[in-house]
Amino acid sequence: MGVVVINLDLSIPFTAARARNEGAKALLNLNPQVEFIQFVDGDCEVQAGWLEKAYDFIKQSDDSAVVCGRRRERYPSASVFNQLCDLEWDTPVGEAKSCGGDALIRVRAFKQVNGYNETLIAGEEPEMCFRMRQHSWKIMRLNCEMTLHDASMTRVSQWWKRHKRAGHAYAESYFLHGNTAEKFRLKEVRSNLLWSGFSICILIMTLWQPIILIALSIYPLQIIRLTYREVRKYKNMSLALMLSISNSISKFPQTLGILMFIKNKVFRDQSEIIEYK
Repeated sequence: MGVVVINLDLSIPFTAARARNEGAKALLNLNPQVEFIQFVDGDCEVQAGWLEKAYDFIKQSDDSAVVCGRRRERYPSASVFNQLCDLEWDTPVGEAKSCGGDALIRVRAFKQVNGYNETLIAGEEPEMCFRMRQHSWKIMRLNCEMTLHDASMTRVSQWWKRHKRAGHAYAESYFLHGNTAEKFRLKEVRSNLLWSGFSICILIMTLWQPIILIALSIYPLQIIRLTYREVRKYKNMSLALMLSISNSISKFPQTLGILMFIKNKVFRDQSEIIEYK
């Protein structure tokens, strides 16, 4: 079909960040005049009309480095996990802190920050966007359809691995930029460690005082609180409850991902990508 394909040297650890950088490099070698690159994840399809809308916006917005839109799940009703992904993509419209894997990116800003950090096994998009924002670039999300994504998640184990990967990404990003004024990813790391640490402490204490187990009732109370918040947004109790339960329980696999990153740092092991499908 005439498409240029880059074969990566797999003797070097694979990351999506590395693949994106190599693709961008090859594209710019073919045509150094390219001003914008549309990155698309391999499990996504660009929606009709997106490129024109994104291009029109970024051409008129000189301070925007990244423009993204609404990513949707192709089969949201196939499983509760797919539906959770579809809700995850529904982020606020306007100026944002980060984008996902699908985005139209200004080459000048991309080069200024040396692209994606190829050592990251996950979370490379928010980390690059953070570095762009440090140079006063803006990340914008438009209120229009961008891509269809196929999470293809049908099992709890897939959901668990995906959140474990997210935890690793939080920890690694905090390690890189946590000492900045923004304290990048501190909130996510701290929240996971506090909630998981609290649960472990309670379970240990119940060995001496079983009545202390009642303290874990804070979890259903937290789920109720989150459900009340989400139902105002989605106007759907079942969706709000499902999202609240997932957000609460996901603290545990995310904490495992954080601990995995810490272990690898201590023992100087190479982190390997965590694939959920």
